Amino acid sequence: MTLYGVGLGPGDAGLITIKGRETLESADVVYTPGRLSRSVATEYVDDEQLGDLDFPMTRDEDELRDAWKAAAAEIAPTAADGTAAFVTLGDPNVYSTFGHLRRTLDRFHPAVDVEVVPGVSTVTAFATAFDVEITAGSELVLREAARGAAPVGPDRLVLFKVTDVPTTHEKLREAGYDVTYGRRLFMNGHETIVTDDPSRLEERDYYTVAYAEKPGVGEAPATAAFGAETEADDD
Repeated sequence: MTLYGVGLGPGDAGLITIKGRETLESADVVYTPGRLSRSVATEYVDDEQLGDLDFPMTRDEDELRDAWKAAAAEIAPTAADGTAAFVTLGDPNVYSTFGHLRRTLDRFHPAVDVEVVPGVSTVTAFATAFDVEITAGSELVLREAARGAAPVGPDRLVLFKVTDVPTTHEKLREAGYDVTYGRRLFMNGHETIVTDDPSRLEERDYYTVAYAEKPGVGEAPATAAFGAETEADDD
């Protein structure tokens, strides 16, 4: 009786791990919580393998609990008779819907074993998209910044769910940060935007991340001290 929580990566089907792909291919049913995750899963499984789950777009906690109870009740028999997989963009344990499902299964279907297959998360993928190097010894804090929020304090921040970029940007700049934004990073079939201009991102989009850094922070790595030297030493 096993349910696998499989991280699909940020949205590019080529960034799923080998173990993640193998888990999907061997699962009896692969459940997807939304269209984006489904579009990635379909690169590796047939349509008849896919299971549909319905999640309401609401903040009402009673409705959300009812939806997750229904999802768990749908998944548990499949996991009891074979192997089920539930996919999420990114990593199942980082800002993911998978935690709700695992808690619900633990409460109402404790016989179902749960295993997690990690995935490439925006926590790491943003650094490549922004061409940012997080050097050894750096402090990096992960926060959520929906609806114009702008958590401040640490020298470096990665902000998820930046749905009101202009408002968040103004607050971060006032706090002394340089900010770069990325929208729909590594998502197949979607326009990817990387910019430090908030006016380009006035339309709200859940899949927006920001990297905020205070100028001059951190120690320079040893290899930054080559100066004007351009030739390698002779053997």
